[in-house]
Amino acid sequence: MDRRVYASVIVMGQMRVTTFNLAHTVESAQPLTFFGDERGDGKGMTYTHKNSMIEVVQKGSLLDYRAYGNIKGPELRNEVIMRFGLGDDMARIYKSIATDAFMKKAIDSYSGLRITRNDPWETALCFVISQFNNVKRIRGIVKGLVASYGEEHSFLAGGAQLRFRSFPTPESLAERSTDDLMRHGVGFRARYIKKLARECSESFDLKRIEGEDYSKAKEELMSLDGVGDKVADCILLFGYGRLEAFPTDTWIKRIVEHVYFKGRKRSIREIHEFAEERWGGYAGYAQQYLFHNARINKLGKVLR
Repeated sequence: MDRRVYASVIVMGQMRVTTFNLAHTVESAQPLTFFGDERGDGKGMTYTHKNSMIEVVQKGSLLDYRAYGNIKGPELRNEVIMRFGLGDDMARIYKSIATDAFMKKAIDSYSGLRITRNDPWETALCFVISQFNNVKRIRGIVKGLVASYGEEHSFLAGGAQLRFRSFPTPESLAERSTDDLMRHGVGFRARYIKKLARECSESFDLKRIEGEDYSKAKEELMSLDGVGDKVADCILLFGYGRLEAFPTDTWIKRIVEHVYFKGRKRSIREIHEFAEERWGGYAGYAQQYLFHNARINKLGKVLR
């Protein structure tokens, strides 16, 4: 594996933030959670971005950030703002999605939870792995793939050499056998991961759908092997910042049926139509607050 070695390059900055809670954001099962490392107290985390390692620490209304590697100050600031959705107008979003008592309680409980914006390839891989899986296992699998197939980078800081691995590229996974991938606990997903990596490295340009109409972009994503309705919406929401996306799996379907339809069954299509009509362009935020509130408060038993 190639190794990139950098001299002592540390870029630091600070910004004031409002209506932002790092702990709620990273604990809400977003792609960043799967390959980044939370500090433990909910106030800081470290993650990789291309060939740099970035650390953010929240101190009340101040967000400190620093990077090691090959990134300049303005680029770093823009990366942090984009990554944590700090440009989103939360007052407007809350006004738009606070349509009922359940949602208002979720917002009050987890105020400051933001939708993160991640690299589309990272997002696609994470959510293909997420199918029929839980957060702990997803994180273990993704971390294992990074450790085995990510490019190693080193930097010198304080007289010590520190190392990290960047997120594996589509090319690095496409050349692996399904047996290699299976060793990381991906199970039946191995063939989907390999096919996805091959398509994204050879024939499918993820950048191409950036500005496409939502329905068209979703249709194109669903042409990828292993990407269904829910995963496509996850990629659009967390990889492209399409806040109108409303990822709907069995879990979200049950939450919506329980809260808004008195337990009556609804099809996935009906759930999408309901979310679009009720929350419009911010349906993705509504979904994340519904999901996080139900998950933290262990509503699974109620929703079975």
